[in-house]
Amino acid sequence: MQKVIEMMNEMLAKGKTEKEAEAKMFAEYEEWADDESRKTGFEIKTLKTTIEEQTTEAEKADADVADLTARIAELDGEIAAWEEDQKAATELRESEHAEYVKISTDYGESVDALARAIEVLASKQGSTPQAAEMFLQKMATHTRGMRRVLAAFLEQKASMARSQDTMSEQGGPAVAAYESQSGGIVKMLEKLQKKFKQELDAVEEEESNKAHAYDLEMLHLTNSISAAKDDHSQKSETKAQRAEDSAEAKAQLADAKNDLAAAEKYLTEVTQTLRIKTEAFEQNQKVRAEEIAAIGKAIEIISGGAVKGSAEKHLPGLIQRSKGVSLLQTSASSRRIALRQETSAFLRQQASKLDSKVLSLAAVRLSFDPFAKVIKMIKGLITKLEEEAAAEAGHKAWCDKELHDNKKKKDQKSSEVEELTAAKEKLEGEIASLAKDLEDLAAAQAALAKAMKEATEVREKEKAENLVTIKDAKEAQEAVDQALVVLKDFYNKQAGLLQVGQVPEMKEYKGQGGAAGGVVGMLEVILSDFARLEAETTADEKQAANEYDAFMADSKADSEAKHKEEFDKGLLKDQKEHDLKGTKKDLAATQEELDAALKYYEELKPQCLEVHVSYEERAAKRQEEIDSLNKAYKALSGEAVEF
Repeated sequence: MQKVIEMMNEMLAKGKTEKEAEAKMFAEYEEWADDESRKTGFEIKTLKTTIEEQTTEAEKADADVADLTARIAELDGEIAAWEEDQKAATELRESEHAEYVKISTDYGESVDALARAIEVLASKQGSTPQAAEMFLQKMATHTRGMRRVLAAFLEQKASMARSQDTMSEQGGPAVAAYESQSGGIVKMLEKLQKKFKQELDAVEEEESNKAHAYDLEMLHLTNSISAAKDDHSQKSETKAQRAEDSAEAKAQLADAKNDLAAAEKYLTEVTQTLRIKTEAFEQNQKVRAEEIAAIGKAIEIISGGAVKGSAEKHLPGLIQRSKGVSLLQTSASSRRIALRQETSAFLRQQASKLDSKVLSLAAVRLSFDPFAKVIKMIKGLITKLEEEAAAEAGHKAWCDKELHDNKKKKDQKSSEVEELTAAKEKLEGEIASLAKDLEDLAAAQAALAKAMKEATEVREKEKAENLVTIKDAKEAQEAVDQALVVLKDFYNKQAGLLQVGQVPEMKEYKGQGGAAGGVVGMLEVILSDFARLEAETTADEKQAANEYDAFMADSKADSEAKHKEEFDKGLLKDQKEHDLKGTKKDLAATQEELDAALKYYEELKPQCLEVHVSYEERAAKRQEEIDSLNKAYKALSGEAVEF
């Protein structure tokens, strides 16, 4: 009996060990599946955000392309209209210019004809008016411009005749001077000439105004067309770029949709696989729990008084008895054997039902172990299971509270660590960028200072050289002027002596005089060279001074701006570094709290999570186990029990 109970206890321990090992393995898989689901969920969320962004970008790009297409069409229409205006204005200008050429030619020929007629008639002072008119008519036959003159002359003559008739009727004196000689005709022609010149001037002025107006209009139209074409070109480039942006956004959108479909499919597979494995795990745990309960029940039965008590009471006497037994003894022994066989059959049935090696082994051990040992084992197991149930109830409540508090703290601290890490990285990036900007600004200011110093040195050297050159040029001009005065005075006196014949016996002196003239000419050239040197050096000095002043003013303004920017960015960098220091301190403290929570979680896992079977299931299975053990105990103790 003792051997049976020991064997069943071994089977019970093995069943529990295998059950816990399976639970631990499933917990690891469940944790992996949870991590994959959470990671894939984040990926799906990111992909959906990307899809929304790329959809918006593609729609915006398409809208921009449509808007630019419409605007380009409007520009095409405006350019075509302005080009038509140019064409129409050019045609009108050509027509006006042709008319001007025609009229100005007529007036020019008329003025020329009048000039010739006046010249001829003025030379014939004694001719009669009739002869003058005949002369004008004769000129009109072969001189084109004279026709207009003749028509105007006849009209003016008729007007004067009408004026004379009017004056005669009113009793005024007749104007007979016109009739007496051709002088009146000449005056009339001179008036006509003046009139034609004035009209020609008016025509030319009108032509000039129209040409100027045409030029202004053409300039305006040309500028408008040029600006529209530039705008057209820019919008075409922008349209092409936005079309590329749309294509790129749509390509990224397609990739994101494909990735989203793959991620959702993978998440579904992980979720479904987890569900299937969970169902299988729960079923296995249920069977294992029933097996453990059955073994415990069997131990309880065997350890009860019906089995173990009877064994302790009756079996020791069997060793001293002879092989021959009474009918009464045979009957009692048969009854106990039958009870043990019935209990063993019950355990085998439970072992087969639960697929339990532990119950199967317990049934085997029940077949040959003493009753007392089996009953004691079952009773002890029942007590142990009841104590474990009470302890686990308290442990379960403690685990639930600790796990809930730990998860809440982990989530909170993880979120805070992520936020602080992002803030730290952002501040580090901003500080690095500001440091680079400050370095560039310092280098730029140093370069400006160096350039200003070098420019000042060059300017001072150049100015000193220019002033020396100007001074030397002035002094040289004064010296050359003095030399020229001396030479010219001397040679002028020598030339005067020769002219008055004071030394008639001497021949004319040419050589030295020619040389003197060459020397004087060379000195004059040298004088002009020094004058030009002074003027050019003075101009160069003035230009160099202006350029230096402008360079220094620009450099100082640029240096001051860079210094101010450096100061502002230095303050900003200091502020960012102060913020970074505080952020790092907060991050370290928060990370320490998170690490402590994670460490505590690892401590909780073996106690609260590795079993991975719900407390309710464990409690139910344990109670069933206790019931089975009680049933076996009662049966072995002699109580009536139905298996």
